[in-house]
Amino acid sequence: MLAFVTIGTNDLKSSAKFYDEILLPFSIVQVDSDESYVGYADINYPENIELYIMKPYNKKAASIGNGTMIAFLADTKKQVDQFHAIGLKNGGIDEGSPGPRHGEHY
Repeated sequence: MLAFVTIGTNDLKSSAKFYDEILLPFSIVQVDSDESYVGYADINYPENIELYIMKPYNKKAASIGNGTMIAFLADTKKQVDQFHAIGLKNGGIDEGSPGPRHGEHY
């Protein structure tokens, strides 16, 4: 059902230090990063990133809602487009059309 969770931050370095430490008891470790995000996965499955800490995609300050994302797994682009259209039709706010954000699959 879920692909990953994203938590927004205004201070990536401090947030990464915090999550590096707090996730360790669960065997969740930092497996990927660049200047805008840090990705975490189970130490035994580093290819399955399930948590991202990142600066918001829209370049605005992270807040309770801005920068936070829960990504659902979809089998097709059509599903993604339908999901987005239904969300807008039912009062959702468009913060960017569906499309790749972090690689081919996202």
